[in-house]
Amino acid sequence: MATTAPTIIDLAIEEATPEALAPFGQVIGRVDGAVPVPVDFYKGAVKMSYPARFTCEHPVEITVAHMERRPGEVRYMERHFQHTQAFLPLAGKPFIAVMAPPSDGDLPDLSQVRAFRFDGSAGFAMHLGTWHEFPFAIEDGTDLVVILSSQTGYDLKGKDAQTEEAHGPDLDKKDIVARTGHVFRFQLPEPIDG
Repeated sequence: MATTAPTIIDLAIEEATPEALAPFGQVIGRVDGAVPVPVDFYKGAVKMSYPARFTCEHPVEITVAHMERRPGEVRYMERHFQHTQAFLPLAGKPFIAVMAPPSDGDLPDLSQVRAFRFDGSAGFAMHLGTWHEFPFAIEDGTDLVVILSSQTGYDLKGKDAQTEEAHGPDLDKKDIVARTGHVFRFQLPEPIDG
Protein backbone atom coordinates (compact mmCIF):
# COMPACT_ATOMS: atom_id res chain seq x y z
CA MET A 1 0.00 0.00 0.00
CA ALA A 2 1.23 3.50 -0.91
CA THR A 3 2.29 5.73 2.00
CA THR A 4 3.56 8.89 0.23
CA ALA A 5 1.52 11.73 -1.26
CA PRO A 6 -0.45 10.39 -4.23
CA THR A 7 0.42 11.24 -7.81
CA ILE A 8 -2.39 13.27 -9.34
CA ILE A 9 -3.74 12.13 -12.69
CA ASP A 10 -5.84 14.89 -14.31
CA LEU A 11 -8.81 13.72 -16.33
CA ALA A 12 -10.32 15.71 -19.19
CA ILE A 13 -14.10 15.60 -19.23
CA GLU A 14 -15.51 14.10 -22.43
CA GLU A 15 -19.07 14.22 -23.70
CA ALA A 16 -20.89 10.92 -23.13
CA THR A 17 -21.66 9.59 -26.60
CA PRO A 18 -22.52 6.00 -27.52
CA GLU A 19 -19.16 5.68 -29.30
CA ALA A 20 -17.12 7.08 -26.39
CA LEU A 21 -18.96 4.88 -23.87
CA ALA A 22 -18.71 1.64 -25.87
CA PRO A 23 -15.77 0.18 -23.84
CA PHE A 24 -17.64 0.87 -20.56
CA GLY A 25 -21.32 0.32 -21.29
CA GLN A 26 -24.26 1.69 -23.22
CA VAL A 27 -26.15 4.98 -23.24
CA ILE A 28 -29.75 4.69 -22.05
CA GLY A 29 -31.71 7.31 -23.93
CA ARG A 30 -32.84 8.21 -27.40
CA VAL A 31 -29.86 6.96 -29.39
CA ASP A 32 -29.37 6.06 -33.03
CA GLY A 33 -29.08 2.35 -33.68
CA ALA A 34 -31.14 1.23 -30.66
CA VAL A 35 -33.03 -1.97 -31.49
CA PRO A 36 -36.74 -1.20 -31.83
CA VAL A 37 -39.31 -3.23 -29.90
CA PRO A 38 -41.13 -5.13 -32.68
CA VAL A 39 -44.64 -4.32 -31.44
CA ASP A 40 -46.94 -1.56 -32.70
CA PHE A 41 -47.97 0.56 -29.72
CA TYR A 42 -51.00 2.83 -30.24
CA LYS A 43 -50.73 2.83 -34.04
CA GLY A 44 -47.16 4.13 -33.96
CA ALA A 45 -47.80 6.95 -31.46
CA VAL A 46 -45.47 5.21 -28.97
CA LYS A 47 -42.14 3.87 -30.18
CA MET A 48 -40.06 1.73 -27.83
CA SER A 49 -36.49 0.49 -28.19
CA TYR A 50 -33.80 -1.51 -26.40
CA PRO A 51 -30.93 0.98 -25.93
CA ALA A 52 -29.10 -1.25 -23.42
CA ARG A 53 -29.31 -4.71 -21.91
CA PHE A 54 -29.55 -5.17 -18.15
CA THR A 55 -28.57 -8.44 -16.49
CA CYS A 56 -28.64 -9.39 -12.84
CA GLU A 57 -28.23 -12.63 -10.89
CA HIS A 58 -30.22 -11.38 -7.86
CA PRO A 59 -33.39 -9.36 -7.25
CA VAL A 60 -33.15 -5.91 -8.82
CA GLU A 61 -33.52 -2.77 -6.72
CA ILE A 62 -34.56 0.60 -8.09
CA THR A 63 -33.22 3.37 -5.89
CA VAL A 64 -32.98 7.15 -6.14
CA ALA A 65 -29.71 8.86 -5.24
CA HIS A 66 -30.03 12.50 -4.20
CA MET A 67 -26.66 14.12 -4.86
CA GLU A 68 -24.95 17.36 -3.89
CA ARG A 69 -21.76 18.62 -5.50
CA ARG A 70 -18.55 17.07 -4.19
CA PRO A 71 -14.94 17.58 -5.26
CA GLY A 72 -13.92 16.04 -8.59
CA GLU A 73 -11.59 13.49 -7.05
CA VAL A 74 -11.63 9.72 -7.46
CA ARG A 75 -10.06 7.75 -4.63
CA TYR A 76 -12.19 4.61 -4.88
CA MET A 77 -13.30 2.56 -7.87
CA GLU A 78 -15.51 -0.48 -7.88
CA ARG A 79 -16.85 -3.08 -10.28
CA HIS A 80 -19.74 -5.54 -10.28
CA PHE A 81 -19.51 -9.19 -11.29
CA GLN A 82 -23.19 -10.11 -11.17
CA HIS A 83 -25.09 -7.17 -12.66
CA THR A 84 -24.90 -4.35 -15.17
CA GLN A 85 -25.62 -1.36 -12.90
CA ALA A 86 -27.49 1.55 -14.51
CA PHE A 87 -27.83 5.26 -13.70
CA LEU A 88 -30.68 7.42 -15.07
CA PRO A 89 -30.95 11.18 -14.41
CA LEU A 90 -34.16 12.80 -13.27
CA ALA A 91 -35.16 16.40 -14.06
CA GLY A 92 -32.57 16.71 -16.85
CA LYS A 93 -29.66 17.63 -14.59
CA PRO A 94 -26.15 16.90 -15.90
CA PHE A 95 -23.61 14.74 -14.09
CA ILE A 96 -20.09 13.32 -14.46
CA ALA A 97 -19.25 9.59 -14.48
CA VAL A 98 -15.68 8.27 -14.14
CA MET A 99 -15.05 4.77 -15.48
CA ALA A 100 -12.41 2.30 -16.64
CA PRO A 101 -13.11 -0.70 -18.89
CA PRO A 102 -13.48 -4.17 -17.36
CA SER A 103 -10.12 -5.81 -16.63
CA ASP A 104 -8.83 -9.24 -15.73
CA GLY A 105 -6.53 -7.85 -13.07
CA ASP A 106 -7.14 -6.94 -9.46
CA LEU A 107 -7.22 -3.20 -10.30
CA PRO A 108 -8.40 -1.04 -13.20
CA ASP A 109 -5.95 -0.12 -15.95
CA LEU A 110 -5.15 3.43 -14.77
CA SER A 111 -4.27 4.52 -18.31
CA GLN A 112 -7.85 3.75 -19.39
CA VAL A 113 -9.73 5.80 -16.75
CA ARG A 114 -11.97 8.44 -18.35
CA ALA A 115 -14.47 11.06 -17.18
CA PHE A 116 -17.74 11.57 -19.06
CA ARG A 117 -20.25 14.39 -18.88
CA PHE A 118 -23.88 13.38 -19.30
CA ASP A 119 -26.11 16.30 -20.23
CA GLY A 120 -29.12 15.02 -18.26
CA SER A 121 -31.06 13.72 -21.28
CA ALA A 122 -29.72 10.15 -20.98
CA GLY A 123 -28.16 7.74 -18.53
CA PHE A 124 -26.08 4.60 -18.93
CA ALA A 125 -25.80 0.89 -18.12
CA MET A 126 -22.32 -0.50 -17.55
CA HIS A 127 -20.87 -3.72 -18.88
CA LEU A 128 -20.20 -6.40 -16.28
CA GLY A 129 -16.93 -5.58 -14.55
CA THR A 130 -16.69 -1.92 -15.60
CA TRP A 131 -14.70 -0.03 -12.96
CA HIS A 132 -16.41 3.17 -11.79
CA GLU A 133 -16.84 5.71 -9.06
CA PHE A 134 -20.33 6.85 -8.06
CA PRO A 135 -21.37 9.71 -10.39
CA PHE A 136 -20.68 13.34 -9.48
CA ALA A 137 -23.41 16.01 -9.44
CA ILE A 138 -22.68 19.19 -11.38
CA GLU A 139 -25.63 20.91 -9.68
CA ASP A 140 -26.77 20.49 -6.07
CA GLY A 141 -30.01 18.57 -5.77
CA THR A 142 -29.32 16.19 -8.66
CA ASP A 143 -31.32 12.96 -8.55
CA LEU A 144 -30.31 9.74 -10.29
CA VAL A 145 -32.29 6.53 -10.49
CA VAL A 146 -29.85 3.72 -9.73
CA ILE A 147 -30.81 0.24 -10.89
CA LEU A 148 -28.70 -2.36 -9.13
CA SER A 149 -28.51 -5.80 -7.58
CA SER A 150 -29.75 -6.38 -4.05
CA GLN A 151 -26.42 -8.19 -3.49
CA THR A 152 -24.52 -4.89 -3.82
CA GLY A 153 -26.11 -3.59 -0.61
CA TYR A 154 -25.10 -6.73 1.28
CA ASP A 155 -21.56 -6.45 -0.06
CA LEU A 156 -21.30 -2.75 0.92
CA LYS A 157 -22.48 -3.47 4.48
CA GLY A 158 -19.39 -5.59 4.92
CA LYS A 159 -16.94 -2.81 4.03
CA ASP A 160 -13.71 -2.55 5.98
CA ALA A 161 -14.04 0.19 8.63
CA GLN A 162 -10.48 1.46 8.07
CA THR A 163 -9.93 1.15 4.32
CA GLU A 164 -13.60 1.52 3.26
CA GLU A 165 -12.94 -1.22 0.73
CA ALA A 166 -15.69 -3.77 0.20
CA HIS A 167 -15.71 -7.20 -1.40
CA GLY A 168 -18.39 -9.80 -1.99
CA PRO A 169 -19.93 -12.00 -4.65
CA ASP A 170 -21.04 -8.95 -6.69
CA LEU A 171 -18.87 -6.04 -5.54
CA ASP A 172 -15.14 -5.35 -5.67
CA LYS A 173 -14.46 -1.83 -4.28
CA LYS A 174 -10.82 -0.74 -4.03
CA ASP A 175 -8.95 2.24 -2.56
CA ILE A 176 -7.03 3.25 -5.68
CA VAL A 177 -4.88 5.81 -3.83
CA ALA A 178 -3.71 3.34 -1.16
CA ARG A 179 -3.13 0.55 -3.67
CA THR A 180 -1.45 2.49 -6.51
CA GLY A 181 -0.31 5.85 -5.13
CA HIS A 182 -2.47 7.64 -7.72
CA VAL A 183 -5.58 9.80 -7.43
CA PHE A 184 -7.74 10.97 -10.32
CA ARG A 185 -8.95 14.57 -10.43
CA PHE A 186 -11.05 16.60 -12.80
CA GLN A 187 -12.38 20.13 -12.79
CA LEU A 188 -16.05 19.96 -11.90
CA PRO A 189 -17.96 22.34 -14.21
CA GLU A 190 -19.76 25.25 -12.63
CA PRO A 191 -23.51 24.73 -12.21
CA ILE A 192 -25.77 26.31 -14.79
CA ASP A 193 -27.81 29.16 -13.28
CA GLY A 194 -31.32 29.05 -14.44
